[in-house]
Amino acid sequence: MNMPPTLSNQNGVKRKVHTKKKKKGFITANVAGTKYEIVRIVIEEMIFHKARDDDETANLIWNDSSVQHEKIAELRNYQRINHFPGMGEICRKDCLARNMAKMIKSQPQEYSFIPKTWIFPAECTQFQNYVKELKRKRKQKTFIVKPANGAMGHGISLIRNYEKLPVQDHFIVQEYLDKPFLMEGYKFDLRFYILVTSCDPLRVFLYNDGLVRMGTEKYHTPNESNLNQLYMHLTNYSVNKHNENFERDETVDKGSKRSIGWFTEFLRTNDYDVAKFWGDVSELVVKTLIVAEPHVLHAYRMCRPGQPPGSASICFEVLGFDIILDRKLKPWLLEINRAPSFGTDQKIDYDVKKGVLLNTLKLLNIRASDKRRNLAQQKAEAQRRLYGQGSTRKLTAGSSEWERQRHLLERRREELKSRQTRLRIYPPDDKLLLEKYESLLSAAFQTFLAGRAASLQKEMNNPLKRMKACT
Repeated sequence: MNMPPTLSNQNGVKRKVHTKKKKKGFITANVAGTKYEIVRIVIEEMIFHKARDDDETANLIWNDSSVQHEKIAELRNYQRINHFPGMGEICRKDCLARNMAKMIKSQPQEYSFIPKTWIFPAECTQFQNYVKELKRKRKQKTFIVKPANGAMGHGISLIRNYEKLPVQDHFIVQEYLDKPFLMEGYKFDLRFYILVTSCDPLRVFLYNDGLVRMGTEKYHTPNESNLNQLYMHLTNYSVNKHNENFERDETVDKGSKRSIGWFTEFLRTNDYDVAKFWGDVSELVVKTLIVAEPHVLHAYRMCRPGQPPGSASICFEVLGFDIILDRKLKPWLLEINRAPSFGTDQKIDYDVKKGVLLNTLKLLNIRASDKRRNLAQQKAEAQRRLYGQGSTRKLTAGSSEWERQRHLLERRREELKSRQTRLRIYPPDDKLLLEKYESLLSAAFQTFLAGRAASLQKEMNNPLKRMKACT
């Protein structure tokens, strides 16, 4: 049995020595901005402390919707918030189409994974010319019409009679992929979860599971008689859950909603190239985020001026990539959701989404000491401004405190690296693939800066070089 240490005073009377215990901090999370209970469950499982709804100083801030730039600008360096500024450039359907069109013009071979798209009313004439060319060749295609900023399948329709399109309304028109890969005769799409932890430099992770979402009517090639059968043509869960044929079977290989983990095993069992499938999906995701990178980086630097490249990012984002496979198993990008649902209507939702959230918070590597360290740095900076450069004690190389901090930093980096290697898709370990991505990044920045003010071009001069120095 360990006894507390004692000392004797001059009279020989022993007294206890009270050793001062080091106060242990804790991580706080403000989840007032989310309606999803699974977020709170994961916060508790990570042993984060739920902050008051009005607490703006929490280590983690989680919001379902995107946040104002002013909010990001006000955050302290130790804080993390789950949205980047500028990500709407690939998450709004019209913005995605516009930005993708520029990269397709620059890099057509690398950006062949999005269906032909027109933004109305601006590109109405181009669409009409395309249709005339189809008629001249005696071809007929089906097109899908989507609201420019819609979600959950609202307002989507299929057309083959192009004259019925309203010319003045704001929407997008895409070629319909009429030869999809089918599962038991049903059309389906795949929801992948992507984590972006930094834009300066870019860091991207792909979660190794997700959702397979199936239509609820057997698929047939579109014709005039079945264009309105949305349960056949659309794979949105929010649409198909209303069909009486929707199956809520919790067995892994049954039901209208399944896991990508199950689908991967299905591919392997049927002798498909699983490594190529995941490699193709990873490339699609990275190439899409390369399109967004100049916009996100510029917006982030506007919010956080003076923050050196490579420093910890205030922002992170979990994105939902919706991808469909054609009959040759080629992935095609449908859309990106910057506020993916974390609803848990079924057990499969709970299992997959809980895994996404747990892995996200582990990869962020938030520490209770982050806040203390940041406050200490602010105090030291204030002293420097008040009393001059020599007023604060510097840690010299070789001192015990310097060595301790260096050891802690190295250990933290190693812990984070071991977690990241299993999921990271950018930057990749493959040097040839990295060179290709860097070439695409360079093209994306050139496209972004073309025709912009000289001051902006100077400000973002060679950002790729600076990012490479931080990888």
